[in-house]
Amino acid sequence: MTWMVIERPVVKLYKPFYHTVKRILEKTFALLLLLLTLPVLLTIALAIRLDSRGPIFFLQDRVGKGGRLFKIYKFRTMHPNVNRAAHQDFMKAFVSGQIQEAGERKVFKPFQDNDVTRVGRFLRKTSLDELPQLINVLLGDMSFIGPRPNVVWEVAEYRNWHKERLAVLPGITGLAQVRGRSAISFDEIVKYDLEYIKEQSFWLDLKIVWWTFISVVAGKGAH
Repeated sequence: MTWMVIERPVVKLYKPFYHTVKRILEKTFALLLLLLTLPVLLTIALAIRLDSRGPIFFLQDRVGKGGRLFKIYKFRTMHPNVNRAAHQDFMKAFVSGQIQEAGERKVFKPFQDNDVTRVGRFLRKTSLDELPQLINVLLGDMSFIGPRPNVVWEVAEYRNWHKERLAVLPGITGLAQVRGRSAISFDEIVKYDLEYIKEQSFWLDLKIVWWTFISVVAGKGAH
């Protein structure tokens, strides 16, 4: 299903060998990682089930390549039936540029601490809640490396040049996540995304994977 059409992508992607090989490698690695981490996945699923009521997975519509809608998979980290209205309003303001500085995001907390489950706090800190997105990579909805996918109501706030980040598959991690983390504005995030789209290569992908690993080990997972 396509939600938004990119009418004039300025980023030209003439790298057929790179993109073909990348997709083959990613789907292969996603399948291997799912098999290798199966005991971890099952342990996390059991911990979520024992810790709080509600589903094990959190599924949400996200906007992917070319404006195509897909369901993103994550482990649930919050209690069910949490009111997300404040978070939605806050993120719309952030994407539209009404909130520019990282400090402003940290002052206002759209969710209370008790909205996040005990297991959820651990999963967020270690970024293990992102593991089910390997399913999205296997399905072809996502890449390992690329712009992080936004929800529909965030994309509705995009400026025209923001839409250029939809020229490629969204990623589990990306250049903006390892360079800027949570300390930059949305405009800066998009600039990093467009830099990656223009410069993407196997070498850059490997560096981003390494930087992501270092960040996760340091306990600085982005959400």
